[in-house]
Amino acid sequence: MSRQTKPGRCIICLRMLNGNDCIQNFDMTRVLVTGSTGFIGSNLSAALIEHGVDVVGLRRSNSPGDAAQGLDISFVTGNILFPESLPLVMKGIDWVFHVAAIANYWQFPAETVHRVNVEGTRNVLQAARQAGVKRVVITGSSTSLGIPREGRPLLDEGDRFNLKPHLFPYGYSKYLVDQMMTEFVRHGLEVVSVLPSTAIGPRDLKFNTGEIVVQVLKSPSPRLFVPCGGLNLIDVRDCVDAHITAAKRGKPGERYLLTGHNMTHVEVVQHVSRALGVSAEIVEVPGWALVLKAGLIWSAHRLGLNLPADCGRVLLSHKHLYYNNQKAVNELGLKNRPFEESVRDTYEWYIQNNYLQKWGIRTARVSPA
Repeated sequence: MSRQTKPGRCIICLRMLNGNDCIQNFDMTRVLVTGSTGFIGSNLSAALIEHGVDVVGLRRSNSPGDAAQGLDISFVTGNILFPESLPLVMKGIDWVFHVAAIANYWQFPAETVHRVNVEGTRNVLQAARQAGVKRVVITGSSTSLGIPREGRPLLDEGDRFNLKPHLFPYGYSKYLVDQMMTEFVRHGLEVVSVLPSTAIGPRDLKFNTGEIVVQVLKSPSPRLFVPCGGLNLIDVRDCVDAHITAAKRGKPGERYLLTGHNMTHVEVVQHVSRALGVSAEIVEVPGWALVLKAGLIWSAHRLGLNLPADCGRVLLSHKHLYYNNQKAVNELGLKNRPFEESVRDTYEWYIQNNYLQKWGIRTARVSPA
C-alpha cells in the first residue's frame, strides 16, 4: 500500500480487501465509527485500520469490547442518545461512519428501537453538521425497503417500506432514517446511506447470524425447523469494504443496497452443514403455521405477556426477502465471496475466541474444509 504523508494529514490509497484495483487517493485523517464495538462496527474499524486510517470509536461506558479486541482504536465514551456528549467527540473528525443501532430489535420494545435508531441518528447528524464533518455514511438496513411487491421478486433502492409500522418497528425505524438523510443533505451535509442485508462473518459475538452455526453444530444429527421463506446474506467483510467505498465515491443522498446471496432458509442450512462437514435433518415450517405463530405472539404482547419472540420477525420469515444489488456493484464495485467461505471463517473465529464453549458445542468433531 502506497502512502504519502504531510504534517497533520495522510493521503491514503484504498485497496479493497476483496482484490479490486486501487481507488483514487483521498484525504482522510481521523474517522469516527459509532457502534465500533459491535459486529459491523468492529469489522469496519479493522478494515479502516488496515488502510492506515486513524479510527476513533464511540462507545457507551458499559459497552462490551470483545468484538474490537486487539484493534488499534482510540475509544471515546459517549452516547448517541445524549447529544451533549457528541460535540467533543466530533472535534477533528473528517468522516463519520454511523453504525450504532439496535440490531437485535426483537429483544427491545418498539419505543426503544425508535429512540436509538431514529433519534440517535438525528443527534449524530446534527453534531456532524455543527462540527463541519466532511461526510457521513449511515449504516441503514435492507429491511427499510419492506417486502417484495407482486410481480417484483427482487427489491431494490427504488422500493419503499410497505408494512404497517407496528408489525416491524425495526424496518420502519430504518426507513425513517433514510427520510431524515434527505433532510440533512438538503441543508448541506454530505450523507450517504448503505443498506446491508443479513451479515455473517467474524466478530459476531452476539450470535445474531452466527446462531445458525450453533444450531447446526448442537448435536451429531440435529433436527432444524426452518421457515419456508428466504433471505439474503452478505459477508461482513465485503459489507464493510463497500462502506469504505461509499464514503469515497457514493453520491450524497443516495442509498446503496449491500447484499450478497439470495437463498431460501433451507438452502442456508444446507450450505452451513456442508461447510462445517455435518449433517442436519431439515423440517420446513409452512407459511400458514408461521402466520398463526405471529398472530399468537402479537396477541400475547397485547395482553402484556413478555415473550422472547417478535411478531414481525416470525411473520417475515415466510417471505422471500431477495434483493438486486446491481447499483452497489456498478457504483461501489461490490463483490461477494462464496457463502460457505463466510461460514467457515465465522466458525474459525468462534473457535479461536472460545465462544462456542458457551453453547456447549463439542468443537473437536468439526473439520471445516
